[in-house]
Amino acid sequence: MVVLKNLLNEFTDIHNKFIADWNEAMKSGDTSSVNRMADDYYVAFFKGANDMPIIYSKQEAVSGMNQSVQHFLGACKKFENRIIRLKNNENAVVFYEQLIVKNESVLARLFTIENWKLINDKWMIVREIEEPIH
Repeated sequence: MVVLKNLLNEFTDIHNKFIADWNEAMKSGDTSSVNRMADDYYVAFFKGANDMPIIYSKQEAVSGMNQSVQHFLGACKKFENRIIRLKNNENAVVFYEQLIVKNESVLARLFTIENWKLINDKWMIVREIEEPIH
């Protein structure tokens, strides 16, 4: 139990750094520090409650991430109501409400679930699920 608690603390520190890197990327436009996606990464984006998801590959997601950061340049990403759970020593899941805020105005709100895996001693995102909150 102590090992998992220590691992959870370590992963939480890594995710906190990920959040800080996101906010730096939103200021600078440089997304290289937030590209922590595994080679087989994909994201499922749900537009509405009854719609099938749109699935994006890593390459498509990186391109979309770059476009999004350029579009929202100067905004801040907030990760609210975050919950981190370890499945085991090599897999973690992070749930949160993602807000993109600029000049105190909320530009976007998404429910996000990230699945992380320890690959070659480095935590990487293997898949993500996102759904807008209207």
